Amino acid sequence: MAKQNNSKNINDKKQQAKTKSKAHTANIKNKLKETKQTGLVDGVFVYTEPLSIGDFAKKLNKGPAEIVKWFFTNGSMVTQNQILTEEQMGELCLEFGYDFKKETSITKENIFETFDDVDHPDDLKVRPPVVTIMGHVDHGKTTLLDSIRDTRVTEGEFGGITQHIGAYQVHLDNKKLTFIDTPGHEAFTEMRARGSEVTDIVILVVAADDGVMPQTEEAIDHAKAADVPIVVFINKIDKENADPNKIKLELMNFGIVAEEYAGDVPFIEGSAKNKIGLDTLLETLLFIAEMRDLKANPNKFARGTVIEAHLDKARGPIATVLVQNGTLNLRDIVVAGGTFGAVKDIENENKAKIKKVVPGQPAVIVGLNEVPKAGDKFMVIAEEKMAREIAEAQAIKQANEARQKNQSFTLDSIKNQIEAGELKSINIILKADTQGTVEAVRNSMLKISIEGVKINVIRATVGAISISDVSLALASNALIYGFNVRPNSQVRQKAEEDGVDIRLHNIIYKLIEEIAEAATGMLDPVFEEKSLGEAEVRQIFRHSQVGTIAGCRIVSGVIPRGSKVHILRDGIVIYSGEMSSLKNKKDDIKEAREGAECGITIKNFNDIKENDIIEAYKVEEVK
Repeated sequence: MAKQNNSKNINDKKQQAKTKSKAHTANIKNKLKETKQTGLVDGVFVYTEPLSIGDFAKKLNKGPAEIVKWFFTNGSMVTQNQILTEEQMGELCLEFGYDFKKETSITKENIFETFDDVDHPDDLKVRPPVVTIMGHVDHGKTTLLDSIRDTRVTEGEFGGITQHIGAYQVHLDNKKLTFIDTPGHEAFTEMRARGSEVTDIVILVVAADDGVMPQTEEAIDHAKAADVPIVVFINKIDKENADPNKIKLELMNFGIVAEEYAGDVPFIEGSAKNKIGLDTLLETLLFIAEMRDLKANPNKFARGTVIEAHLDKARGPIATVLVQNGTLNLRDIVVAGGTFGAVKDIENENKAKIKKVVPGQPAVIVGLNEVPKAGDKFMVIAEEKMAREIAEAQAIKQANEARQKNQSFTLDSIKNQIEAGELKSINIILKADTQGTVEAVRNSMLKISIEGVKINVIRATVGAISISDVSLALASNALIYGFNVRPNSQVRQKAEEDGVDIRLHNIIYKLIEEIAEAATGMLDPVFEEKSLGEAEVRQIFRHSQVGTIAGCRIVSGVIPRGSKVHILRDGIVIYSGEMSSLKNKKDDIKEAREGAECGITIKNFNDIKENDIIEAYKVEEVK
């Protein structure tokens, strides 16, 4: 009799799960069917999302060539496959005499952003906070997590430096906390750039015997841009030369003010290695989580974010995911970005097999058809055919977004966005050659007065423009301004790929005028320096008649004879002038290309040193 009852209960649960899956599938199908009519409707162009020039022309009953011609006459070369922004579609509609209107509609391309079941308050349950640990290298980020988990993460990793993004969960007084251990702030920000806000709280780790370092500043910038609470853990407090008060004063310069100084940032002093202050830290995190009232509904199909993914030769694509709502079960069919598949295996952070994952819990899943991207959103779709169709649509969307990156936030787009009421603040990242210059330029920027718009300098530091700056600019829709500094070829390529606008200046009032005039639509023709190539100085030769000869290797592009040049030392421009000679051995040459070796002399400048970079450039008008 007991066996029969047990069998009946199992069958009832299976039937309930089947009924729930059918209802979920039917709900998504109904939402997808509710597509609004698009195109010309009673003289108004109605759209739900950006379109390619070809699709836009078709809906307007125009030929693509007519649209391409309009762009050409306005100074832009485009093809019919280029994706139009909403602003461009609006301009074209007005050009052809139509009003325009955007309708919200759920599609396979935007389902992650638009589809959501409203949860009843009674269904919401408290979920663990998701905490990200950030800070300067070797200040003890992984050791802190290691001590909290009471495991040996650090010893199993090369050099004690985190080699991957890991997500882990710990228990405290019947409560849970989820930790994300990042290898670098770029990874954290890349996920934000993809629209994935996973972090609830950031722990900023600062070594008491070291102080605020460059990566500490970066961590502060990224945490502030994410707009999440910050808790400072002053580590290594047991060292002889530890000075926690110095740390508190230094962090005040970055707007991180301790509660004891009438600020709102908790500071915990301790030692990750010797497990000092950890209880206070965890209690503080739980208190902040309780104040934020973090809740989710576990009784629905799962949704969340991919934290990390890779290809395993034996098991195929493997993804570390964080469930943010609902419950993920074994054999659920998942769409993650442009990938999909049935979940064949689930493991927790300790490689133990589990059957389900609840909100706020990280897990490793196996079963996707391809490797998703970190930051991809995922959701359970009960029907495999629909999952495949949504994944294919997402893959196409990602490809279109990659092509559209060059249409990102730029100085030229500021005026139109202000007039459309879409821009309430201009985010700026400032890099300069000295701290005095940083302060002077930053203060001048903050004095710019633009009606209805605020200037936010989200990072202002000394040094060359870096990959981290580009990542932060992409995630925060920011402009990068360099004052007497230059990006190297890798940074420049990254900025071009991501559509990040880098502006370079060496006169403060010109920089300030440019921002103000861009906002008011009075920009004069822009003359921009275009980098031609870079040469690295490998050896120095002194000649009594010629002066200093730099023995160089061309590391990128082309160096033409007689071109204008910048001399860069550690990314800082130390001299700008002209090349006086370019030779290969004893012969004069017209140009030197990437990989070639050559000798270069600079007019009126002999203070060249090994490892300097000679950048050749030309000035041209930006059209």
